[in-house]
Amino acid sequence: MNTANDTHSKTIGYILWIFGFTGAHRFYYGRPVTGTIWFFTLGLLGIGWLIDLFLIPGMDREADLRFRAGRANYSVAWVLLTFLGLFGVHRMYIGKWITGILYLCTAGLFGIGYLYDFWTLNDQITVVNASG
Repeated sequence: MNTANDTHSKTIGYILWIFGFTGAHRFYYGRPVTGTIWFFTLGLLGIGWLIDLFLIPGMDREADLRFRAGRANYSVAWVLLTFLGLFGVHRMYIGKWITGILYLCTAGLFGIGYLYDFWTLNDQITVVNASG
C-alpha cells in the first residue's frame, strides 16, 4: 500500500473498536449510517461489533482510497473529536477556530454539533487537505 495516502490508522481503528458498540470505529472509517445503527443497537447487540474485529483492515484500506491525505491528520482529528469534541478542539486542529471556540463555549453547540461532526469530519478534513 502506498503510505503517501495512508489517511487512517488500523491502530486508531482498533482503539475506537473497543468502544465499537457506540459505532466510533465506523464513523472514523467514513461509514456514518452504519455507525449510527451501531450506536442505537449497541453494535447490533454485540454481534456486528465482534464481526468488525475482522473487517477493520478492509475498512482501513477503503478509507485510505477514499479520503485525501494532507496537512490535517485524520487520526489526530478523530481522537480529538472522540475524547474532546464537546470542547471543539478537533475543529481548532483543522483550522476552524471560530466554530471551535463556539463549541468550547456551548458544549459542542449543546451536543448537536458534536454529533454532526461524527457524520462529517472525514469530509471536512478532505476539504481542508484539498485546499492545501
